[in-house]
Amino acid sequence: MAEKRCYYEVLGIERTASKGVIDKAYRKLAIRYHPDSNRDDDDAVERFKEASEAYEVLSDPDKRGRYDQYGHAGMGGGGHQFNDVEDIFDAFGDLFGGGAFGDLFGGRSRGRRVRRGGDVRCDVTLTLEEAARGVTKEVSFRRRAHCEQCDGSGAAPGSQPTACNTCGGRGQVIQSAGILRVQTACPHCQGTGKTISDPCSNCGGSGLEAQRVQRSVDIPAGVDDGMRVRLAGEGEASPDGGPAGDCHLFVTVKPHSLFHRDGNDLLLQLPISYSQAALGAEIEVPTLDGPHSLRIPAGTHSNEVFTVRGQGVVDPRSGRRGNLRVQTLIEVPKKLSEAQERLLRELAELDHESVLPKRKSFLSKLRDFFDPEPSSTQES
Repeated sequence: MAEKRCYYEVLGIERTASKGVIDKAYRKLAIRYHPDSNRDDDDAVERFKEASEAYEVLSDPDKRGRYDQYGHAGMGGGGHQFNDVEDIFDAFGDLFGGGAFGDLFGGRSRGRRVRRGGDVRCDVTLTLEEAARGVTKEVSFRRRAHCEQCDGSGAAPGSQPTACNTCGGRGQVIQSAGILRVQTACPHCQGTGKTISDPCSNCGGSGLEAQRVQRSVDIPAGVDDGMRVRLAGEGEASPDGGPAGDCHLFVTVKPHSLFHRDGNDLLLQLPISYSQAALGAEIEVPTLDGPHSLRIPAGTHSNEVFTVRGQGVVDPRSGRRGNLRVQTLIEVPKKLSEAQERLLRELAELDHESVLPKRKSFLSKLRDFFDPEPSSTQES
């Protein structure tokens, strides 16, 4: 399964499916492909992981929204990458750890449950050209890594953590309420299974210290403002040996001086003259790939839209490019030369249009004031 399938196809549900339908579909597939029922069947294990990855995305409203808009590209190439089935049991312990579903396979005694490292955020700003074509960016962000002074143990050099007396080092305790038995994280050690009497002075006993890292990130073509790119395993280290978290790269696309983006299409407002609109013209319009010839037919009105196909932005899901939509705006000059004004007045006379009289210059007005034309007189 080198090429990822659509998550809705994996779970066998419609795109409008509710959360309850998604849960039900995943449980059905998980029972079918569960490793305990398909021992020595590698394909079933892969199907189990595939269904779990699809569920991890579609059961989360935020991730599902990004997936619906951008597909696998919106998830940084996919959902959570489960290294093995134990990762899945840790991620969806409420589904596997109890009730009829967990009892179906007799549960899984895994001992102390390790915690996944925290996720971190990083921001990157792109130009429209970079977002449209894809780009490699150097990004810098802060995260917590294993403390070098204590080698991540949280204990001061020369000392060692000891097993928690409350849970016996398991990190989990069983609480009983009548006939119900619930397994929860140990409240004394917060699920770590250990206590530290002499904490490390550098990390305060957490086993983690802050660091700044730089990474080179390939951002796919077609990303849009507000989209995220996931850097798997680049988040914070786990405090107890679990997998590292992820870094989520939030994309901001700067406004462009000429183009406005509308999904995968670009909108360009193109000023044309009255003569070009009336008589038609062949005009070079800008695109992200350079000038493109566009024919403006005679009799074009203001706000008409012409489409230049394939000159928009790549769809990150299908790989198809959108279009460039060119909206015409007829420009009216604020100043006219004498020849332009004469020709326009002749045109107005041909069309029997009423226009304002020609404006006199200031000197002409001054001359008329001091030397008015003699008025005609009648003899009595």
